[in-house]
Amino acid sequence: MLTLLLIVSAFFAGVLNAVAGGGSFLTFPALILAGVPPLNANATSTVAVSPGALASAFGYRRELGRIREVHLPSFLGISLVGGLLGALLLLWTPQRTFEIIVPWLLLFATLLFAIGPTASAWVRRNFTIGHGTVLAVQFLIAVYGGYFGGGIGILILATLGVFGLTDLHAMNGLKSLVSGCLNAVAVAAFVVGGAVYWTEALIMLVAAMAGGYAGASVARHIPPPVLRKLVILVGAAMTVYFFLTKA
Repeated sequence: MLTLLLIVSAFFAGVLNAVAGGGSFLTFPALILAGVPPLNANATSTVAVSPGALASAFGYRRELGRIREVHLPSFLGISLVGGLLGALLLLWTPQRTFEIIVPWLLLFATLLFAIGPTASAWVRRNFTIGHGTVLAVQFLIAVYGGYFGGGIGILILATLGVFGLTDLHAMNGLKSLVSGCLNAVAVAAFVVGGAVYWTEALIMLVAAMAGGYAGASVARHIPPPVLRKLVILVGAAMTVYFFLTKA
C-alpha cells in the first residue's frame, strides 16, 4: 500500500509540476507517511521530482525554442549556483531543527503559491525591473529551491512574468528546465551527503518522470486554475497537519 502511495503521489506530482507547480506538496507528505524522517524526505523528494521536471521541459521543447526574452545560460547558471547553496544549507541543518521549521516552510510555500500570480501582476504594474535584478531574485529563489522547494514553480513563473514573458507554455517549459537543473545540483549534494532514501527515491523517480512528460500534454487541455486550487488545498491541509503534529 505504501509503495502504491509513493507511485501515485510521484506521478501526479510530475503532472502538477508540469502544469502549475506544487508537486512537492504530494511527494513530501507521502514520504513522511512512508516513515522517512522530514529532512531525508525533503532530499528524497527532490531526487524523485527532478528528472520529472526535465522530462516536462523536453515535452515543451518546441515552446522553449521560441523564447527570446531571457538569456538562458545566465538564468540557468545562477539557478545552479543557488540550488547548490540551498542544498548545502539543508545538509547543515540539524534534523530536529528542520522538523520544527517544516510547518512554517509549508505555510510560506502555500501562501506563496496562492498569491503568486496576483503579486507578480502587481509588481509588473508598479516596477520596472532590469536583467540584473531578475537574476538576483532568481538566485534567491534557487537557494530556497535547493533548501526546500515547495512552491518554487510559481516563484519562477512570477519572475519570468515580471521579466516580460507572456507565453504561458514557454514559461512552463523554462520553469521546468530551470527547476530541473537546480534540483539536479541539489541532488548531487544530497547524494554525497547521504541524505537520500534510495528505495523510495527510485520508485518515485520513474513515476514522476512519466507524470512530468504527460503533464506537458495535459497542460494544454486542463484549465490551470483548477489544478492551482487543488495544489493550494493540498498545501493548506499538509500545513495544518504538520502544525498539529508538532504542537
